[in-house]
Amino acid sequence: MRRTAALLCLLALLVPQAALAAMVSIAAERVNLRAGPGKHYPVLWNLGAGYPLRVLDRRGNWLKVKDFEGDVGWVYKKLTSRRPHLVVKKRLINIRSGPGTKYKVVAKAKRGVVFATLKRKGRWVKLKHETGLVGWARRDLLWGW
Repeated sequence: MRRTAALLCLLALLVPQAALAAMVSIAAERVNLRAGPGKHYPVLWNLGAGYPLRVLDRRGNWLKVKDFEGDVGWVYKKLTSRRPHLVVKKRLINIRSGPGTKYKVVAKAKRGVVFATLKRKGRWVKLKHETGLVGWARRDLLWGW
């Protein structure tokens, strides 16, 4: 009985953190990442459409978020989306015509380039860039969801 109670207490502590591990992406062309949860806080960065972020906390209509480089700030919730996006986390990656190294390289993408996530197949992800380019990349070279 004591063991079950201890397990339930542990789960109660872990569940709120797991619920906060949500991902969002930027839904507008340009959104300010702020130092705090409000318009009166200084702007740290400007984020472009689709940029993926991990939600760390919520305060009213504001989300405390973290990006792929570990930068933390606040964005207005209504300017975010649940549409999955990924950002290139390596210096330069290959975008291929199919999900594997045997497929032709159709483009290269630099660190920080954002793609919409279309499909997953094993360790590979089908991506779409805002220019219309569609291709595949290894999932471990990207950050987001």
